[in-house]
Amino acid sequence: MGTFSRFQTARWTIFSILILTYVLVFFHRMAPAVVSEYLMADFKTTGTSLGTLSAMYFFVYAAMQLPSGVLADTLGTRTSIVFGNLIAGAGSILFGLASTFQMAVVGRFFVGLGVSVVFISIMKSNSVWFHARVFGLMSGVTLLIGNLGSVTAAGPLSAMLGVFTWRTIFMGIGVFSLVLAVAGFFIVRNKPEDLGFAAPNPKAEEGKGPVVHESWLQNFFSVIRVLRVWPGFWVQFGAIGALYALMGLWGVPYLRDVHGLTRPEAASYMTLMLLSFAVGALLFGWFSDKIGRRKPVLIAGMLLHTCSWFLLVFTDWTAGLQGQALFAMMGFGGSSFVITFASAKEAINPELSGMAVSVVNTGCFAGTALVQPLFGWIADKTWDGRVVEGTRVYGAADYHNGFLLMLGFAVLGLVATFFVRETYCRNITVPDSTTT
Repeated sequence: MGTFSRFQTARWTIFSILILTYVLVFFHRMAPAVVSEYLMADFKTTGTSLGTLSAMYFFVYAAMQLPSGVLADTLGTRTSIVFGNLIAGAGSILFGLASTFQMAVVGRFFVGLGVSVVFISIMKSNSVWFHARVFGLMSGVTLLIGNLGSVTAAGPLSAMLGVFTWRTIFMGIGVFSLVLAVAGFFIVRNKPEDLGFAAPNPKAEEGKGPVVHESWLQNFFSVIRVLRVWPGFWVQFGAIGALYALMGLWGVPYLRDVHGLTRPEAASYMTLMLLSFAVGALLFGWFSDKIGRRKPVLIAGMLLHTCSWFLLVFTDWTAGLQGQALFAMMGFGGSSFVITFASAKEAINPELSGMAVSVVNTGCFAGTALVQPLFGWIADKTWDGRVVEGTRVYGAADYHNGFLLMLGFAVLGLVATFFVRETYCRNITVPDSTTT
């Protein structure tokens, strides 16, 4: 086998281990929406408490994004993935075994802690194992396949609940995470040079970006001082914070309580939304690379996404084809956020790309962690006291008030797109990243 073939085999094998881990990240992110009624019944929670339980994942995930970037740029992808899978696996098993609400929160905390390092590690790995000119496409591929985890957390998970308990499912997922930790230890490597291959991308030009220091702390502060990295944070904080809060928790209860859908029917809407989100991420990344522009593609996608929120909140749409088209439109438009990762990576010294991507990615989870419990708190304020089989049932007005909050976040994300730096799909700190 020639050098090129061995290189291809190595990078795609490493990518496979990482992407399987990322599928589980999305599963944990979206699964509470489908099992929400079981969680409310088992732990006797209010809407606020349920929102807090689900958001615990996002709180710790958001808090860990900047440290995750530091870990990816210092310890490397391999160490991050191995320990991340070990911690997430233990957390998922603990969540499945939880006998109290507090124990479930602790399990959810460790799940969030473990999976928090995965996405940044994949982006870092993609930036060193693949050429810069396909980074947008690889980001889209990563989100497309990762979103399969979201899809399994909707319709398929709903179907599995007819055979297994939610506890058994989460314990099984925990065991699978432990298996991936072992595979990561033996297969994943931080960069091509570790296996004797040449790096596919050039180094940064002196004086064009943050200088790489010996100290990770100096590197960290040099990255967060780069203002062109931050608009992507606010795009994700607003638009994706609201979208994940809907897909990951409140979408299924809303469709059940207000539109009278069964749990499997409501979950099918989330599946459609997630599929649109996954396919859109691939298409937006590919199209952006194809035309050599970032900013106009991002603005167009986020404009579509925000329009879908206005339609959801202010029109009398009905369940069926009309509702499915609306949710698909929302997921597709929101997927344009994938471009913010490429924009951040292209605005910084390539050796610090993990930290740059982590700054942007923090916005998504900070926004979701804020919106999920706030939505529950808003719904609780006007709740009429109706309970069915131990689960709170909210009315249309309760959900409408919460959706106004989400709409405001979506508008914030749209506004932030106009401040994103256009990089023309090349790293602005290297001599010519498009021709090597």
